[in-house]
Amino acid sequence: MAKKKIPTTGTENLKARLKRNLLNLFPPYWGTGARAVFLSSDSKEVQIKLPLFWRTRNYVGTIFGGAIYAAADPIYMIQLIELLGKKYVVWDKSASIRFLRPGDKTLYARFLVSDELLDQIKTDVAKKHEIDLTLDVDFVDLEGVVYAKVSKVLYIADKSFYKTKKANRNKE
Repeated sequence: MAKKKIPTTGTENLKARLKRNLLNLFPPYWGTGARAVFLSSDSKEVQIKLPLFWRTRNYVGTIFGGAIYAAADPIYMIQLIELLGKKYVVWDKSASIRFLRPGDKTLYARFLVSDELLDQIKTDVAKKHEIDLTLDVDFVDLEGVVYAKVSKVLYIADKSFYKTKKANRNKE
């Protein structure tokens, strides 16, 4: 029987594979127990795999909720920094996680950023100078059963606006 895989929307070139491998070697991410298994060449899709093993196992033998959160934590922020470029500031602002069932097997998450979302972000930031954006990701098994839902709130601002705001805040 062939091993089931999560479908992808793009391709992964050598540069994307190198970035993916660097993320996996970055000590804080490596420590989560998760592995980035796919990074599209355009950075619009990232897939991660979070296995149940000694580093991710909690007291009752399922995946530790902190491992699920930590596996998701940097991904959307890194994607948006890459996709929006140097004219924008992107920060993680808050997050929440909802556990739907115990993670008793390897879980996967797929982070997608569409062209429409990027256009909307740019339009909203052009109008308001700064926005809070909520993005969600599900942790699923290979059959698509959802085990946890992570919701991230990201702060995105025009870089020049942000610098002015920060300078004014520092004067107070």
